[in-house]
Parts: sequence; structure tokens; C-alpha cells
Amino acid sequence: MGTLQELTGRIVAFRDARDWKQFHKPKDMALSLMLESAEVAELFQWKGDSEIEGSMSSLRGKLGRELSDVLYWVLLMANDSGVDLGAAFAEKMAENEAKYPVDRARGSSKKYSEL
Repeated sequence: MGTLQELTGRIVAFRDARDWKQFHKPKDMALSLMLESAEVAELFQWKGDSEIEGSMSSLRGKLGRELSDVLYWVLLMANDSGVDLGAAFAEKMAENEAKYPVDRARGSSKKYSEL
């Protein structure tokens, strides 16, 4: 798959070869990310749990393509805004671990403020 840096490099090269940076303002990239995320959700819309489980093998390819579109925008936004995504992710996970300690959160769907 490659590292985040390798994936980002490929995305930036793809974009720059097409001279699309001029269209990639933060607002537009955020909207594109939201639209691609909605396409992920659309794959599951109106389907029950059993239908999703039964069709996951046929959905896997479409899901992978849509998740890749989401990843494209996440990596591009991070790159263009100067966010070190690896460091930001590590920091966010540390926050989540503090908010959701295993002994209180295990098996619970409650928000951290309700644990």
C-alpha cells in the first residue's frame, strides 16, 4: 500500500500533472471529502444488517474505491494545509484512549461523558 507520505506524493503528482491545484481551495476540498463520504454511506443506504453481511463480498470492490476517494481528499487536505497526519492521528488516538479507558468503555456504546 505504501506509507502516508508515498500515497500523498502520488496524489500530489496526479493533481499537479493535471494543473488542478488551482481548484483545490480548502472549502472545495472539504466539500469533496464530504461528497465522497456520502458515497460510502450510499452503499449501505436502505440495507439491513443481514443484507449488508450477505452482500459484503460484492460490495467490497465498490467500498474500496469509495474509501480510496475519501483517503485521496484526506491526504490532499492534510498535505496542502501542512498537517502531519501521522502525528495528528497519534495525538487523537491518545485523546481517545484517555476519554475511553478500557475498564469503563469495553462493550459500551456510550459517549465518553456518559461512562
